[in-house]
Amino acid sequence: MSRLLAECKKGDQTAQKGLYDLYVPRMMVVALRYSKTTLEAEDIIQEAFLKVFQNIDKLREVEKIEGWIKRIVINTALNRNRSKLYMFPMSELNENSQTSSENMDLSTFHFKELLKMIQELPSGCQVIFNLFAIEGYSHQEIAEKLEISIGTSKSQYSRARMLLQEMVKQSQKVNYGTV
Repeated sequence: MSRLLAECKKGDQTAQKGLYDLYVPRMMVVALRYSKTTLEAEDIIQEAFLKVFQNIDKLREVEKIEGWIKRIVINTALNRNRSKLYMFPMSELNENSQTSSENMDLSTFHFKELLKMIQELPSGCQVIFNLFAIEGYSHQEIAEKLEISIGTSKSQYSRARMLLQEMVKQSQKVNYGTV
């Protein structure tokens, strides 16, 4: 890996393609979670890998390359979504609607079904759900990253959970023939 990175730092296109081919499948999954379509995710990947190759000389710890690339993909997706988030303003829900004691049983769902459900969420909910539930950011960190209030982050996450629970219920009704 060190040799591949050294060649990438020199601008070797064969090495860059090798690095791209090595990481694009995992990073595509990340990009898909932050996009509505495969085409949009592909755009995020292309833009992110341009940033990777422009900044690869800043990478100091070779063993942390996957996390470094993932952060670039997430930040690229957030930047692309930032303008959409302003088109669909987020609002805080009242406290009563924020909590749900129901746990979602997702064990019966295939990855592609879950990804489709996440992609169907409104943009604000989708981004915050990904950042909080999947990436592990705190609501404080999300608020700072997206320049929103902590309450907005929490309410959008709650709304995302509520919408996902409804999608799960609907899917189970269809799958078990109760519709």
